[in-house]
Amino acid sequence: MRIEDLRFDCKYFKGYIPCKPNKLYDVACDECSHYEIAQDWKPQPCINKPLTREVSISSEKTRILFIKLGAIGDVIRTTPLLTKYSSMYSDCHFTWVTHSPAVLPKDKIDKIYKWSDETVDIIQSQDFDIALNLDKDQEACELLANINAKEKYGFIWKDSHIDIATERAEHKLITGLFDHISKTNTKNYMEEIFEICHFDFNKEEYMINLNKDLSDQWKDKLIKLANGRTIIGLNTGCGERWKTRLWPSDYWIELINKLDEEGYFCLLMGGPDEDEKNKYYQEQTNATYLGTFSLEEFIAITDNTEIIVTPVSMMMHIALALKKQMMLFHNIFNVHEFELYNRGIIIEPESGCDCYFGNSCKREKSCMYDISVKDVFTNIVALNKNLT
Repeated sequence: MRIEDLRFDCKYFKGYIPCKPNKLYDVACDECSHYEIAQDWKPQPCINKPLTREVSISSEKTRILFIKLGAIGDVIRTTPLLTKYSSMYSDCHFTWVTHSPAVLPKDKIDKIYKWSDETVDIIQSQDFDIALNLDKDQEACELLANINAKEKYGFIWKDSHIDIATERAEHKLITGLFDHISKTNTKNYMEEIFEICHFDFNKEEYMINLNKDLSDQWKDKLIKLANGRTIIGLNTGCGERWKTRLWPSDYWIELINKLDEEGYFCLLMGGPDEDEKNKYYQEQTNATYLGTFSLEEFIAITDNTEIIVTPVSMMMHIALALKKQMMLFHNIFNVHEFELYNRGIIIEPESGCDCYFGNSCKREKSCMYDISVKDVFTNIVALNKNLT
């Protein structure tokens, strides 16, 4: 499947996620019988605004723009590119546009902008040596199309639809549009985004905004609570988006009791969506629940755990950035997507999963019931051995 085969004018084409026929029938544009031109489709030669001037960089620094708006975890796992660009150019000036500025390492990025109309105006008034967009949202693609930059990489807006700035972005675009093609992908996310930028991935590490003073404050509190025991952060929920990743409540309780018996300190973690459930787990066990916190404080608390257990990829990315030992529950995604830097274990249901990127389970009983407490506990013990 190539980009020239895509039917951008089809009423089912979304541009950033798989279309309905692909979800239902595993078909791609080059073999689909459901093609129908969208009623509101109005082909245009190109909506890109022409550059108002020659790109002229007066600074000796290499000015690089990152456009990565989306999910918090995706923003965090884009940060290894900062290391790569810094190694390729002697002196870089980084600008980053995002919806999630709180997680970005402020000491490594010169300018961080939260997405807004004002931000778009500011960015479009500047010149860059390199600009890259790793989001497929129309607003992000249009921004890359309309800025002044000598080199552009990633996803761009052209002729009224998403397009690729260079051919290296084609693989990531196609796998994002068709589930049955995505399932065959064997590249992890890091390899894919480095490829988009014309680099090879060499285990460059994540970076994150860690408030060290806040982390030190929590360190004293948690040392007292744990009283010498290994601190295990149990991220028990999945929010509202990926409910198919939920591990059964009675399994969590059984695991907590087993860990407590073996001398581990269990710290229940999560956001507002997990608050009620975590309170329940605390009532049923000897686990500790401290409540919900701002993202900055949540990161500081995570920094003082030793092992993280999570079904949520956002917590996975935070843990990886903080270099924690980690266990990730996995079912609905392509397992090849994840790069754990040899610090983690992925545990999956033995029966597999039928709900690729789905938020509702096709089975009478979720595949997550197939991940046993015994296997989770055994793997936690293995992670604990890596701490010494």
